Amino acid sequence: MLQVEDLNQFYGGSHILRGLSFDAPIGEITCLLGRNGVGKTTLLKCLMGLLPAKTGRIRWQGELINHYKPHQRVQAGIAYVPQGREIFPRMTVEENILLGLARFSGARARQAPPEIYRLFPVLAEMRQRRGGDLSGGQQQQLAIARALACQPQLLILDEPTEGIQPSVIKEIGAVIKTLAARGDMAILLVEQFYDFAAELADNYLVMSRGQIIQRGRASNMAADGVRELVTI
Repeated sequence: MLQVEDLNQFYGGSHILRGLSFDAPIGEITCLLGRNGVGKTTLLKCLMGLLPAKTGRIRWQGELINHYKPHQRVQAGIAYVPQGREIFPRMTVEENILLGLARFSGARARQAPPEIYRLFPVLAEMRQRRGGDLSGGQQQQLAIARALACQPQLLILDEPTEGIQPSVIKEIGAVIKTLAARGDMAILLVEQFYDFAAELADNYLVMSRGQIIQRGRASNMAADGVRELVTI
């Protein structure tokens, strides 16, 4: 389980994250919703060690990881798909995926797990094409595949539907459901697309001005008026 306790972060004199506390359990999809500029991406960077938390505690599987560097968090089983995908455009699909195996050594680091191509059959067909030649939706699938290659127990996704055509959004949603159904992974999904989040989430969090202002079970999202809280 991921546990975040009283997390604070500042940019200059601006208080960006304000005492955030929440859990993301193994076997469930926790969806964090909020409008642009409320601090969602800053939170994820703190979780991955890309930004140091000013105060507060981040625990993964009971271990305090505030002092872990990003690569140590990956070694601990945490994978991050950033907003904007950030694939390597001049490398092939397969080479991009192999980069996700950096936490392993020997034979395990030389071949992508077959499950990756079962989850994303379009990538199997394009494994020798350069990442930059893929469509935006295919690049998003590649970014998720690269993260999954390290066989994480915590998968963090930052707005995976952004700029993606509806057919690929549906395919990505199906993959996330498949991963959650295995029951061995915590998934933290940051999303602005309410319908996508409502369909996938087990738990929801609503963030505004650096704080969690509402939380609950996904089955109550409509009754709790979550759509109105996050719609621009």
